[in-house]
Amino acid sequence: MGGTSKDVLEAVGPRLRELRRRRGFTLAELSARTGINESTLSRLEGGQRKPTLELLLPLAEVYAVPLDHLVGAPRTGDPRIHLRPVTRDGLTYVPLSQPGGVQAHKLLIPPRPEVEPELATHEGFEWLYVLAGRLRLLLGDQRLVLKPGEAAEFDTHVPHWLGPDDNRAVELLVLFGHQGERAHLRARTT
Repeated sequence: MGGTSKDVLEAVGPRLRELRRRRGFTLAELSARTGINESTLSRLEGGQRKPTLELLLPLAEVYAVPLDHLVGAPRTGDPRIHLRPVTRDGLTYVPLSQPGGVQAHKLLIPPRPEVEPELATHEGFEWLYVLAGRLRLLLGDQRLVLKPGEAAEFDTHVPHWLGPDDNRAVELLVLFGHQGERAHLRARTT
């Protein structure tokens, strides 16, 4: 990279704005999720406010990205992805790719007999591959059971739900774009 620390700090605001736009958040939504007021977020994105750890840490958590991604830290040459699981609504997502573009996650879904399936829709497409367990996939009017080694691909505009087909956890590899990531990884608001 070779830039000065001033150059690095000046690039944080535009990087934050682009990340927020790619995730489809408004400043108001981001403010509600982080506890940082809209004015501060706007000034941070516009470069009128210096990025501090107190501001960047909640943003990194909401975006589910490492802090170094927000500040554009140079790569260390290590190609490994540092797995940082994210747990939402009892599901554990393990990111297997860097943020941006199509996202790869390992998804662990524990048995949840008390949960009534709620079909959802969102932008994008989803591809999944069952690693272990039996997956029950509700896709529109279809009721499917996938076993280890089976895969499915579908338009997420079709109402869908997935979970274990029995009292054991199910493990999946899942690929989706940022629209699907936003839908799956955001905290449910009730």
